[in-house]
Amino acid sequence: MKSAYELAMERLAKDQPTVSLTDDQKKELAEIDSQFKARIAEKELFLKGEIAKAQAAGKFEEIESLQKQLSSEIRRLQEDCEAKKEKLRAGFINK
Repeated sequence: MKSAYELAMERLAKDQPTVSLTDDQKKELAEIDSQFKARIAEKELFLKGEIAKAQAAGKFEEIESLQKQLSSEIRRLQEDCEAKKEKLRAGFINK
């Protein structure tokens, strides 16, 4: 007798078959990750520097604004990264 989990996994496999990726495809996905990690690190470095300057100047409203901008930029870049990887994965399936 199968568990509910096993039955659900079988139904999911029928709807969305599992695709195994080649080493080249994995490298392409890793390259996208690497590029976006670098872009995120660059934004963090810049904005944290700006936050430090604002702290030194005692501009507390600016600090809050910069922190919100930092979190927004990181979230946007992560979403862009996932979208780009998803588009690439869709291209792998169609090949």
